[in-house]
Amino acid sequence: MPDATTPAAQTSGTPRSERTWIFRLLASLVLPPMYLLGRYHIQDGDKLPSSGPFVLAPNHYSEIDPLVIGVAMWKLGRMPRYLTKASLFTVPVLGWFLRKTEQVPVERGTAARGSGPLDTAERLAERGLGVIIYPEGSLTRDPDLWPMRGKTGAVRMALEAGVPLIPAASWGAQQILPRYAKRISLFPRKNVVIRYGDPVDLSTFRGRNLDAAALADATTKLMDDITALVADLRGEKAPAQRWDPSQHDQRETGRFE
Repeated sequence: MPDATTPAAQTSGTPRSERTWIFRLLASLVLPPMYLLGRYHIQDGDKLPSSGPFVLAPNHYSEIDPLVIGVAMWKLGRMPRYLTKASLFTVPVLGWFLRKTEQVPVERGTAARGSGPLDTAERLAERGLGVIIYPEGSLTRDPDLWPMRGKTGAVRMALEAGVPLIPAASWGAQQILPRYAKRISLFPRKNVVIRYGDPVDLSTFRGRNLDAAALADATTKLMDDITALVADLRGEKAPAQRWDPSQHDQRETGRFE
């Protein structure tokens, strides 16, 4: 039987389930409290590849976002692997789970061309696995939680690895855990919607020299697609200009409130 970690499994036969024992163990710990907190509604889940590599790029507006996306990925049979703060790998128990589930450690400011994190992520893609990269790099600074300006890591990896770049959006997680809040809202259960988009059209960038201008243009296209998904979920019109922290004297990392 083909192995889902080999190229052959991406093109023929029935791929082996990604729900390995370690992900099943993690799910047994994470899913019950997440289901207690919310109801998770997936829209256009068929746009996430059912097998083979991809980069998933969601919006980021609550500290609980990664768990929300993880729930949606589990429901669709694909296991989540994130670019994750390296400091978390030193936390007892949590660090063990992060290593066993092949999360990708990244130091602030190192997710660049030729850096360890993206090299590791590309090796996962070579095995037919998906990687989740938040293009905003941190929680949005936009006062109304719209997606802010993006960084180039997600498009760079998708272009260099030659894999689909899937935009995604969620909305409702801020009712469970508002941005920078210290306490989770337990009751009543919240409705959270996760929507997947069509792969970003990067055809005009493939085969080109990936200089700063090309990566910036590709990232703008990605953020446009993510913002459109968020606008549909919210039933609102997005701001005409995307929030840029550098224009508001805000730091790129850490809390700003």
